[in-house]
Amino acid sequence: MSMDLSISRHWRRKYSIYRLQAARCKACGRVHYPPRPACPYCGSRDLELVELPKHGKLVSFTKVYAVPEGARAQSPVYVGLVDLGATKVVAELTDITDQTQPKEGMEVEAVLRRTRVDGEAGLIYYALKFRPAIGVPDV
Repeated sequence: MSMDLSISRHWRRKYSIYRLQAARCKACGRVHYPPRPACPYCGSRDLELVELPKHGKLVSFTKVYAVPEGARAQSPVYVGLVDLGATKVVAELTDITDQTQPKEGMEVEAVLRRTRVDGEAGLIYYALKFRPAIGVPDV
């Protein structure tokens, strides 16, 4: 399995990837992430971009051993469902020091992490992941 992500596609999605930008439907009020051109709940195209909070609670998580070839060095990967208040997001968990650390209900915070380096083009890909909260306030 390839981890190809074109440079132009990554660039178009940069705000939702780097800022946790979601879309709020003005018709039904629901928030969805990542933003789409139409509300997946009611179909309305009357949406506004909103920035989600960087802190939340871990609702559930799983440990994934079957990862793409380019990510085998990081195996196993923890993936969690994070409640950010307005909506829930599925994201990779990082900075897990031992197998007992992730717990449902624990406070987590978004951090920017390098995901891969495109050796051919020299592009470095980053993404927001969530780690156990350490209590440092947002700046």
